[in-house]
Amino acid sequence: MKIVIVTQGIYPALDPRSHRSTQLAMGLADIGHDVTVYALLGKYDYSELQKGRNLTFKNLGISRWGMSDSDNNSKYTILNRGLKKLFWKVCLFPDIELVPMIKRALRQEKNIDLLISIAVPYIDHFGVALCKNLKAKCWISDCGDPFTGNPFRKLPFYFKYIEKYWCKKTDYIVVPIEAAKNGYFEKFRNKIKVIPQGFDFRNINLAEYKENIIPTFAYSGAVYKDLRDPSAFLRYLTALHFPFHFIVYSVGGAIFGNFSKQLGDKMEIRPYVKRDQLLHELSKVDFLININNKSGVQQPSKLIDYAMTKRPILTLTSDFNSSERKAFDEFLKRDYTHQTLVENIDDYNIENVVRKFTDIYYKKINS
Repeated sequence: MKIVIVTQGIYPALDPRSHRSTQLAMGLADIGHDVTVYALLGKYDYSELQKGRNLTFKNLGISRWGMSDSDNNSKYTILNRGLKKLFWKVCLFPDIELVPMIKRALRQEKNIDLLISIAVPYIDHFGVALCKNLKAKCWISDCGDPFTGNPFRKLPFYFKYIEKYWCKKTDYIVVPIEAAKNGYFEKFRNKIKVIPQGFDFRNINLAEYKENIIPTFAYSGAVYKDLRDPSAFLRYLTALHFPFHFIVYSVGGAIFGNFSKQLGDKMEIRPYVKRDQLLHELSKVDFLININNKSGVQQPSKLIDYAMTKRPILTLTSDFNSSERKAFDEFLKRDYTHQTLVENIDDYNIENVVRKFTDIYYKKINS
């Protein structure tokens, strides 16, 4: 079938939704579908990803107001930063710039069998909803975090009406975990399907693990004050008077930076790297740190990457309570009794994920 995917970010951008878009596009193309992806592409050469696949990447355009393209380039000037601070909550600036881009792109596409829009940003969905005479047999809106139902983001009241308009127009809404359904209007939950993040399980290059001389553990991903906040954990680390090595892969991690002087060479902050390289590096450490979101409607996608490294996972909360401290102390002693186990790992195989998307389509057209 002819499939069109609309998203802001795509590979080589290093974030969960760009990864979702890329894996989904390649997975659908690998099983023989004709796939076109619209995104803010930048200058990356996609010929290698397209090779041997009926897969085409098309540029939505160039953002004038500071949205990053997939090369992580942006016109993020002082003016644009100020405008974003003033107007994001009012009108989702600069994301709103995507609306005319999406409408222009979809006017060029005829006879679409399956249309998939991917958020964040939610403007990807809203832009599709505003397209007149949309020619698609089935439209699936794929979501990470909820929009107005996100308990850690307060938006003006009128966005509820915009979200309801989109929910009414889309055929299906896809969320990564069952609990995420609670972040959406009850009226539209019959449209919600649960499909987890997809990962290519082929050609994973892990290191041959050898126990490190001193306890070595790692964290990868973004952190947020009052949502996914490692401050209490980091304060505990500063009080430990024995050697350890804590490796952090994070961009803009000011929270980690606040503790870098106190921890010295016990904590090493590294920039994000490509996923295959990240998995290889994480497979060398003794264990991995996962920090849960405080919200029950969200779950860090990094858990699947962690599981694929075959290293024990310690899940903490922002509170870092007494039971978590006890479990961490056990991990330092190589006792992984209280590790987090990721169940049904094969559900995250991209081959199974794309099948679930196509199953939704066939259910729609055969109903």
